[in-house]
Amino acid sequence: MGAKKNQGVYGKAGRTGKMEVIMKNYNTDKYAKAKKRVDELKGFYIHATIYTVINAFILVNIFIQSGYNGSGFWQIEHFFTLFFWGIGLFFHASKVFRLNPFFNKDWEQRQIEKYIEKDKEEADKFTK
Repeated sequence: MGAKKNQGVYGKAGRTGKMEVIMKNYNTDKYAKAKKRVDELKGFYIHATIYTVINAFILVNIFIQSGYNGSGFWQIEHFFTLFFWGIGLFFHASKVFRLNPFFNKDWEQRQIEKYIEKDKEEADKFTK
């Protein structure tokens, strides 16, 4: 009999099958991340819509109850819901759209380098 080439544990078909499994898992992970991102966006848009509708209802109701009198409408306490809920909506938007002026990529890189340096210093204590 002729000598067979060494095809390893998986053989030629096994490597192709293994690669297909890896690609399938990769595509599944990409799909899951994309689905999560779309769900986050959808949640924010729903939140923004509810914010707009509810606050419009509240402000219109206050305006009507003030007797269409502009001076009775423009009181600070009438805008508490709008303001404080708006703060919450702003934080929701910053999370969804990944807006973070304080913890940007530069900050993240500095922190990673700081911890790597700290680990090196601790490792050097034991090697000397």
